[in-house]
Amino acid sequence: MNKFKELGLSQELFKTIETLGFEEPTQIQRKSIPFILQGKDVIGESATGSGKTLAFGCGIIEKVIPDNGLQALVLTPTRELANQVKESLVQFSGNKKLSIISVYGGVSINTQIQNLPKADVVVATPGRLLDHINRKTINMSKISFLVIDEADRMFDMGFIRDIKKIMNICPSERQTLFFSATLAHKIKELADRYTKNPIVVFAEKMVDPEKLSQMYYDVLKNEKLSVLVHLLQNKKSNLVMVFCNTRRTTNAVAKNLRANKIDAIEIHGGLSQYERTKNIESFSSNKANVLVCTDVAARGLHISNVSHIYNYELPGDPNDYVHRIGRTARAGEEGSVINLLSNEDHRNFRMIIDKYRTFDIEKETVSHYKKITPMLINSYRGPRSYSGRNNPRGSYSNNQNSCGNYRGYSDQNTRSNYGGHSEARSRTHGSNGMLLPNRRRF
Repeated sequence: MNKFKELGLSQELFKTIETLGFEEPTQIQRKSIPFILQGKDVIGESATGSGKTLAFGCGIIEKVIPDNGLQALVLTPTRELANQVKESLVQFSGNKKLSIISVYGGVSINTQIQNLPKADVVVATPGRLLDHINRKTINMSKISFLVIDEADRMFDMGFIRDIKKIMNICPSERQTLFFSATLAHKIKELADRYTKNPIVVFAEKMVDPEKLSQMYYDVLKNEKLSVLVHLLQNKKSNLVMVFCNTRRTTNAVAKNLRANKIDAIEIHGGLSQYERTKNIESFSSNKANVLVCTDVAARGLHISNVSHIYNYELPGDPNDYVHRIGRTARAGEEGSVINLLSNEDHRNFRMIIDKYRTFDIEKETVSHYKKITPMLINSYRGPRSYSGRNNPRGSYSNNQNSCGNYRGYSDQNTRSNYGGHSEARSRTHGSNGMLLPNRRRF
């Protein structure tokens, strides 16, 4: 029997969900949907891909009345997630004929202005929504259902002031749902302030640790790209995601992979919305099997068949590492996480294994790979994406083996590898060994 029937859904919504192929509720759905349908405020800790969109979507579909003004608002940190949530809600609504629109920057505001008066549900990024509020092109007076999705990422991206402004504008008599991959103190404090007697629910991570293998390679910084190309060309894989910390590195890695006949595309905040959407569609449809991305741009993407995660750079926040690896080893499938560590990555790696001591990360070695000369690229001069700006200063000196074969420092000597202080290489190589034009620091 389809177990969604036990959650108290209307017959119409249950049939729609069944038609879409949903049979077994995920933990976050099973724990939160009954309370959402009862009208309770909910604070949920749930990772990307755990099914929370259907969880709050059930509440929206059941409660919103067609052609009765804007009644439900969902806030997301990125354009991609806003689009995905909107498309999912359209699917869940079935024959109810709700007007559901997404509102975000990077596209014409005029079309949004035309569609907003007819909207029953709006999925929005904070910046563009505030733009509409300031222009008085959106009526918030009837909102009775508010969802804050990916609350932790909202903090990371600096949206928290915008979120507070928006929540203060919404009617006080409303149902409020907070979802976050992690319930850090600052997030719980915010959620408690803007909810009434909330129900707090937790869902276990979706990654199957029995199906996930994690490994790392010690590499010279100026050979990191060569090792990446070698592994991509020699390891059998389905879809692959390569994570970098900045837009500059993301661009450089993707262009150099293409130069070495690897079908790679990139997404980061510096691309236009059209480019980002096109690249995501190419990756999800397997037209390109390698996606090079930043954490922010990839947040909220739901893409199946990802067999390998490569960390070209380690994130400064251990939680971001967990978000990255959570995109593989799903639904009983095998998954691999491959970390490429040069000297500057070991501090971040130490923070990761200190926080997640149960991780078993094995050391691997690679030999006889072709050393390639990175192609010259134009320097990306836009604003940098989030890249672990909360890194603690200083270094660590703990060389004990605390996780798998990890031993702390690399045997490599930075001075001997690069022939002098690190500043000496800035005119010929980027931060990851790729050739870049002479440039000023910014």
